Amino acid sequence: MDVLFLIGRILYVALFVFSGVLVHIVGRKEGVAYAKAYNAPLPELLVPASGVAAIAGGAMIGFGVLADLGAILVAAFLIGITPIMHAFWNEKDAQTRQMQTAMFMKNLALLGGAIVVFYLYNQLQGDAGLSLTDPLFGRSD
Repeated sequence: MDVLFLIGRILYVALFVFSGVLVHIVGRKEGVAYAKAYNAPLPELLVPASGVAAIAGGAMIGFGVLADLGAILVAAFLIGITPIMHAFWNEKDAQTRQMQTAMFMKNLALLGGAIVVFYLYNQLQGDAGLSLTDPLFGRSD
């Protein structure tokens, strides 16, 4: 079962690492332009910074290195970008509204996943399979 936990973590974080690298870092120029189109605050600073948070949090979960902290980084990334970049309620065009609704709901599901990852590492402590370190935060009962 430890292998399934590792596969699940890798599949979960692939999106964060992939988009963090390609959209927020390598494609930073286009990412900043996209963020400006949605009136995101400080896009020149926050696009690459949020990419670093997504990459770091994703890698931490994937490798099982302080994965509970990685889950917090991923959650913070999602909480920060979702209501700004996927504000479907502001869209006038029906097709754009539908796409942004889907992206908003996807991010809510991913946020739920980050919460579950945090909870699992908190509860399992050093027994989380195929993880390189124990979690940063102690178990809360």
